[in-house]
Amino acid sequence: MKKNKAITGLIVFVLILIGLGYTAAFGIGADKSGSASGIKLGLDLAGGVSITYQVVGDELPDKEDMSDTIYKLQQRVENYSTEAQVYQEGDDRINIEIPGVSDANAILEELGQPGTLYFIAQTDSAGNQNYTSNFGIDAEGNIVEIHELTKSLEELQADGSIVLTGTDVASAQAGTQQDQLMNNTQYVVQLTLTDTGTAAFAAATEKAYNAGESIAIYYDGEFVSVPNVSAVISDGSAVITGQHSFEEADRLASTIRIGGLKLELQELRSNVVGAQLGSDAIRTSLIAAVVGFALVVIFMIAVYYVPGIAASLSLALYTALMVILLNAFEITLTLPGIAGIILSIGMAVDANVIIFARIREELATGKTVQSAIKIGFSKALSAILDGNITTLIAAAVLGLKGTGSIKGFAQTLALGIILSMFTALLITKFLLNALHALGVQSPKAYGVAKEKKTLQILSRQKVFFGISVAVILAGFVVMGINQASGKSALNYSLEFVGGTSTTLTLNEDMPIEQIDSDIVPLIENITGDGNVQTTKVAGSNQIIIKTRTLNVEEREAFKDVMVANFGVEESSITAETISATVSSEMKSDAIVAIVVAAVCMLIYIWFRFKDIRFGASAVIALLHDILVVLAFYAAVRVPVGNTFIACMLTIVGYSINATIVIFDRIRENMREMGRKDNLDEVVNRSISQTLSRSVFTSLTTFFMVASLEVFGVSSIREFALPLMAGIICGTYSSICLAGSLWHLFRKKMGKKAA
Repeated sequence: MKKNKAITGLIVFVLILIGLGYTAAFGIGADKSGSASGIKLGLDLAGGVSITYQVVGDELPDKEDMSDTIYKLQQRVENYSTEAQVYQEGDDRINIEIPGVSDANAILEELGQPGTLYFIAQTDSAGNQNYTSNFGIDAEGNIVEIHELTKSLEELQADGSIVLTGTDVASAQAGTQQDQLMNNTQYVVQLTLTDTGTAAFAAATEKAYNAGESIAIYYDGEFVSVPNVSAVISDGSAVITGQHSFEEADRLASTIRIGGLKLELQELRSNVVGAQLGSDAIRTSLIAAVVGFALVVIFMIAVYYVPGIAASLSLALYTALMVILLNAFEITLTLPGIAGIILSIGMAVDANVIIFARIREELATGKTVQSAIKIGFSKALSAILDGNITTLIAAAVLGLKGTGSIKGFAQTLALGIILSMFTALLITKFLLNALHALGVQSPKAYGVAKEKKTLQILSRQKVFFGISVAVILAGFVVMGINQASGKSALNYSLEFVGGTSTTLTLNEDMPIEQIDSDIVPLIENITGDGNVQTTKVAGSNQIIIKTRTLNVEEREAFKDVMVANFGVEESSITAETISATVSSEMKSDAIVAIVVAAVCMLIYIWFRFKDIRFGASAVIALLHDILVVLAFYAAVRVPVGNTFIACMLTIVGYSINATIVIFDRIRENMREMGRKDNLDEVVNRSISQTLSRSVFTSLTTFFMVASLEVFGVSSIREFALPLMAGIICGTYSSICLAGSLWHLFRKKMGKKAA
């Protein structure tokens, strides 16, 4: 790179960094587009809408029907936010909490009345019209077809004109297909019917097709689609055409899904609720981010000199881009999400550390700085790509198969991975080349690798295996002791086990910070448990306090405390049992997503390394990390809630990256050293050569997490503490176990395993 080009490039970079930094901090225009303040926040940080539905009917609903309804509603409301929660309240009520929205009436209008969808034949058995079709003008002045019922739903049901109800639809998904005549793309809704629905629909479509009629879809008092029947549909799979965009098709599919609930629901109440956490939560998280970022910058410059400066500038650009893109993609951010982003800042350094270690190795062989930079990036590329693509595969699977917070975590993780590769491979490289062109050409400014002593890791593999097995077994023993002593094996939070929701009206308007400082400690004394969640109803003095399940005596004590200390009217206090917000279906979805992700990672590593033993070793190392951190949760009794899933997934992504780097070096050394060399020496040397990367990346990530532990609010610390344990465990497994496992498999399974 020429000097003039380098100067121009650096000026442009600085201007871009300032511009993006300003946008991330203050935004553009009156609406502050792109700023951190414009990011959609979750219920815990910004509040949202809380809606309570009650099952229609005098009899209590079946538990299985309630579970199915909650699961389908969860899928529906995730269109508003991946952090939306749906859970049971009492015997016949369902609560929906949607963060980041403030118009309860608009949400209710869009949701309609769940469980009231019908497929209606155009004519009855006597040939009379069940609905009429006319043309009219809509609110925007467009000519539209308007349909109206000629009979009541009861009459239609009685004469058999309602051919299907929503419960006969097994699934409804938006999609596209090619028009066979015009060869253009059509936006469609793909329906799959139940066995009962398949038989009924076959008879109805045969009648409609022979008569040239339509079958209308009627939901919540209006027609949502009136498609003509172009064929007899006997296989239970139908396609609705005529949508003008994918979004329109997706809305229709979503309407059909919510109209297909097993239970009919009616609105009981709706509220706009305030943030579950006060402004202190965001303020302290930002302090943690600034402190952690500063520590990482100081560390990188102190250890890597000029490359450390380049990495720090890239990291600043990464942070600004992350804020802007979270805003652009409308990703809902909760407190664990903020913690995850702060953590990703530490992990984004990883690619830079791999590159800088390679540059130093090349300088040690006598290469010029320019050659060392070029070769260093080239040699580091495979490890960076393999590590990040493996994690990206996991994020993609979790995003597709997961639900709720799993999906939100996957979105943030994928965004962080892509940004980190972009800033490390392009921006850092550009900055290093520009600084070199400006005259920073002394090898001392970049650091020269010193001769590393080869660690004899394999000679101690039995010790390492023994330690790991002992820790994992100890974890199961602790879980058993907890269970035997009347506690649960793990300290499950409200999200997993449900509890009691108490609603009351205070005599004065209290900010959430005061509620947490004055009221919550008194409730914790009653429950003997720190798992207490508080929410304010906007525009009123009403608050909602969720705790573990309270017995009769504890509910009375709760009332007495509120009446005696805060003058609350006893009649304003109501308590209901609530279910877990993480349903059994969501748990099974999460497990399936993690298993599928692990299998996909194994296949990718197998494909890239041409040896299934690499993939098997990596997956076993991941399983080890999960079990050790699980043991930590059991021993320390850290609450297991939504952050537990995010924590485990973060550890998986972190650990696989470290393992891939070591495997990449083993693969490279085997090519360079040849098969005649001692396999033990190859593994030991590879681990030793990548040791600084493993330790330094762990330190930078640990700085970020430690800042969360020191400055964060209690719920953030519950996330940070096991992550610190996971970072230590992931570093240990990558260095001490992964290579040893591969060595063991290679010895036992022969030279080839494909």
